[in-house]
Amino acid sequence: MCKALVAGNWKMHGTTGSAVSLASQLNQDWAQNNAAEMIIFPPFVHISAVRSVIGEGAISIGAQNISQYSDGAYTGEVSAEMLLDQGCKYVLVGHSERRAVMGESDQMVAEKFKVAQDSGLTPILCVGESLKQRQQGETVAVVSAQIDAVIELVGLSNVCRAVIAYEPVWAIGTGETASPQQAQQVHHAIRAQLGEAGRSTTLLYGGSVKASNAAELFAQPDINGGLVGGASLEADEFLNIAKLIEA
Repeated sequence: MCKALVAGNWKMHGTTGSAVSLASQLNQDWAQNNAAEMIIFPPFVHISAVRSVIGEGAISIGAQNISQYSDGAYTGEVSAEMLLDQGCKYVLVGHSERRAVMGESDQMVAEKFKVAQDSGLTPILCVGESLKQRQQGETVAVVSAQIDAVIELVGLSNVCRAVIAYEPVWAIGTGETASPQQAQQVHHAIRAQLGEAGRSTTLLYGGSVKASNAAELFAQPDINGGLVGGASLEADEFLNIAKLIEA
């Protein structure tokens, strides 16, 4: 059975004070007996402060990125060991903004996935297509190739032990959202690509998820939760989204 997850990607927003305030609000209202697991991804510099607020309770903490290197002279990089030391359990790899803005290739994403998983972190592998690729009917081919690059490096069984988030690039931060049917079609294709071993792999949808559209998205058979961006910066909105996963 797939684990239900709701993940909040705070991206490059906030101060220590606002991060602690948001984490405190979430921590007060999210109980351990909820059906879905909640994960929050603060900026690196706020992880320690947020961890001090949420402790070992109902909310898990993750990092937005990881270095493909274990240690050494890599100025500005953050290693898996450092993330574990800060209490992280999850890490995003291959987010579309890292791919498009920072130029991360499928191979680099695969290397980061391997480092994360080998260290004991659970990678959330982000995949998705651009608007042009969707218009040209290449969605499934693009997503499949992004996943195949990781399978080639670590093997299918290890990919199936992770979490995969489908985030159409054209729907991230734009207010546009894939219809429930469009999202389900891609999630179903991912599930088929993973085969029998992927029947219990958690698949998330990301792309302008909000309380007003979450219920329909989460009702789809191959969607097990959401990777939420902007809406996760508002405690009430994020909690309302999270509670819909239990319905």
